Amino acid sequence: MEAKRVRDSSLIMTQVMTPQDVNRAGNVHGGVIMKLIDSAAGAVASRHVRKNAVTASIDHLNFHHPVFVGDLVTLKASLNMVGRTSMEIGVRVESENLMTGEVRHTATAYVTYVALDKDGSPVVVPPLTLDTDEEIRRNREAQIRRDIRVREKKKRK
Repeated sequence: MEAKRVRDSSLIMTQVMTPQDVNRAGNVHGGVIMKLIDSAAGAVASRHVRKNAVTASIDHLNFHHPVFVGDLVTLKASLNMVGRTSMEIGVRVESENLMTGEVRHTATAYVTYVALDKDGSPVVVPPLTLDTDEEIRRNREAQIRRDIRVREKKKRK
């Protein structure tokens, strides 16, 4: 199986927030942002494996700033690490006030996806080639998160 580069599956996705996206306080629902994160991460995973991929977990979803109606939300998603059948995708969410141009780091999430074959069973994913120091750093940090998830899973058993 041929290795793939991070940039081959990375994406940038944007969407303007509308009144249907907000709560009574006028902020965009966290769930709307979560759905966008999951959609962006899913597209990255499917691009990498060229198969179906499903969400296995979302780690460390941190909201830093609220998002408002009219804001342009930009999601930057890319692979951090691949395992045997799973992949960690990092997603950075930024919001831009289109009237002032102010851009804020709104949220960050790490999403794990599992690749599936046509019968719905986990399938081996292509290895990941790391080309930059940033990709190497992100891969190293993803491995630490994976090790923590594995330890926590063992504790629960």
